[in-house]
Amino acid sequence: MQIVKVLIEYSNRTLNRPFSYIYKGSTKIKKGVRVLVEFNHREIVGYVIDVEESNLKIEQIEEQSGYQLSEIISIIDKEPLLDDELLTLLDDVSSYYLAPKISVLQAMLPPSLSPRKSSLKAPKIAYDIYFEVIDDNEEDLTNKQIELLRFIKQEGRVLKRDIKSKSVADKLLEAGRIQIIKEEKRRLKIPDYKYENPPKLTEDQLAVIKEFNESNDQVFLLEGVTGSGKTEVYLSLSEQVLKQGKSVLMLVPEISLTPMMVEYFLHRFKDNVAILHSDLTPAEKYDEYRKIAKGDCRVVVGVRSAIFAPLKKIGLIILDEEHTESYKQDTLPFYHAREVAIMRGKYNNAKVLFASATPSLESRARGQKNVYHMLYLTKRINNQRLPTTKIVNMLDYHNIDRDSYIFSHALREALHQTLAKNEQAILLINRRGFSTHVNCRNCGHVFKCPTCGIALTYHKTDNMLKCHHCDYVEPYPDTCPECGSNHLLKTGFGTEKIQEEVERLFPSAKTLRLDSDSAKNKTKIPETIEAFRKKEANILIGTQMIAKGHDFPDVTLVGIVLADIGLSMPSFRSNERAFQLITQAIGRSGRKEKPGLAIIQTYMPSHYAITFAARQDYELFYRKEMEMRRLQFYPPYSYLTSVTIRGRNEENVIESTYQIVDFLNEEFLEDAQILGPTTPYIPIDMGFHLRSILLKYRDPEKARKILNKMLELFGSNSQYEIFVNVDPYNF
Repeated sequence: MQIVKVLIEYSNRTLNRPFSYIYKGSTKIKKGVRVLVEFNHREIVGYVIDVEESNLKIEQIEEQSGYQLSEIISIIDKEPLLDDELLTLLDDVSSYYLAPKISVLQAMLPPSLSPRKSSLKAPKIAYDIYFEVIDDNEEDLTNKQIELLRFIKQEGRVLKRDIKSKSVADKLLEAGRIQIIKEEKRRLKIPDYKYENPPKLTEDQLAVIKEFNESNDQVFLLEGVTGSGKTEVYLSLSEQVLKQGKSVLMLVPEISLTPMMVEYFLHRFKDNVAILHSDLTPAEKYDEYRKIAKGDCRVVVGVRSAIFAPLKKIGLIILDEEHTESYKQDTLPFYHAREVAIMRGKYNNAKVLFASATPSLESRARGQKNVYHMLYLTKRINNQRLPTTKIVNMLDYHNIDRDSYIFSHALREALHQTLAKNEQAILLINRRGFSTHVNCRNCGHVFKCPTCGIALTYHKTDNMLKCHHCDYVEPYPDTCPECGSNHLLKTGFGTEKIQEEVERLFPSAKTLRLDSDSAKNKTKIPETIEAFRKKEANILIGTQMIAKGHDFPDVTLVGIVLADIGLSMPSFRSNERAFQLITQAIGRSGRKEKPGLAIIQTYMPSHYAITFAARQDYELFYRKEMEMRRLQFYPPYSYLTSVTIRGRNEENVIESTYQIVDFLNEEFLEDAQILGPTTPYIPIDMGFHLRSILLKYRDPEKARKILNKMLELFGSNSQYEIFVNVDPYNF
């Protein structure tokens, strides 16, 4: 008999411990497989973390343990799901982020292999079934059988579904003339890209590659201006690593950038590439994951979750646009792909390359302290000049076009000139929808999300009010629910409104829009980008997903319609985010022979994030923002952890949060700043009340011990949940 220690599928901290089960079957259960168990009168999936052999009877085991043991219902997997490296990574991520192991496992594995009950209904292996000739002797066969036998022999193998006469095929199988061959099917359809010879590298690119190869350092930060050829550096380094018999993990920040990067890698490495991102179907994810695990490819291109790809012998890990916050997961287990990349790099003795035109302040500070090895690409390919930039003060009414409160004279005239020259323009506003607020003129009622408490955005396309946090939707009302008035006012604007204004002011222009609304269909993003690249439209309007990574040769104008969106957000990163977004957006203009122009419309024309971004001066912004961070004791001058308490009863949540604050003050004494409790920007989440605490400290090891102690003392209360977010991005 075996005693099996099992993590159950619930990630609630009150259940964050192994539960013991017994197994009497003849199969030996292996550590690392999933099992079906009964828990609280429900059948659920568990993950085996330990197995002990026992010669005792059940009664004796139960007497020793002090409680009754249930028997495992069935074993789901034959072999462990994770190899030694990924098991070590599971421990490291769980320890660093103070996250329940089961939540880390659920982040690491695709839906079909996840330790969840839903995985049992998720897609499994799909096969193509072929017929193949094993004996071409035609004796004792009918004419129809001979015809089919000769056809299969001529083709080599034939798909079973292509055979019209099932009975004839069955007779040939029965006679031993043909056999069935099952071949695993790859459900993700990838175009057949022709190999492209690499372009000649510039002196700067060659120098960066040489320095990278000659250094014994493990982690590198490549700071390269927009259009400097960072992608070709990735490809060249990948080629070297593959020649050494090792594999490459290439991460991009957003799905919208994945198709382009995949295309680059497929042109260079063809069938050696697998793709992992959240827009794949569960079946496609399962196929790609298995392909990687079996060693059928040695290059993986994907987004954040691809950092857990089961690659063997990793030689190089790359994070493109490393500054992007989408590398940080905003739900349990709250991991950051950058830190996980370093963990995997150490285990595999692999080099890790972070790259950006605007590195995060934490990464740049580590580079300056030689924790990361700094590399630089300071010039665009072919020494192409950076775009000319112009800041337009929208507080000065002389600058605003009388015909449209959205566009300045300068931007409207620049759009007119761009269209006249048959060139292309990108218009960026980091806000989707048509109007950002709807309120009643009569009583002032603002339409808010009932679950989050934030203002609903009006979307004209489907005439709905939508919450951009939790995806709540409701039809646009005819009257105010408070006073019954039909005088409803729409204020603010987003991508939908911009598109409508462009089409009104420039009726001959062809426009495309790209935001998370227009791109709900997973094929929409690559289709829109490809259509714009082929000049099927003059103007591309979108949110931040159009600001990074794209290379459009005919874009000579970028208009940032409202540059200060985000600067007023309650976050210590708001200045950094605004600078990065504006800098990246400007970089889309003038990337080939034609000179580029960028126009920045703003109500805060003298804000340093905007002025330094307009000058593309990362160095000055870095110095200024680092001084602000030093004065406020924010990263990289401190470490951060946020603690969020969530519960149905608001009074209970508030009282418990104050108890936790008192505990933390006693434990840390003078070694940390403890801010809070505070009410978050979004105070209610799906009916749960939230309160937050922010810790700033210098000693991460001491903080980890205290936070673990806090979770032991307070984490088992069923009245509320505690979420610990190490290195939070939003606070």
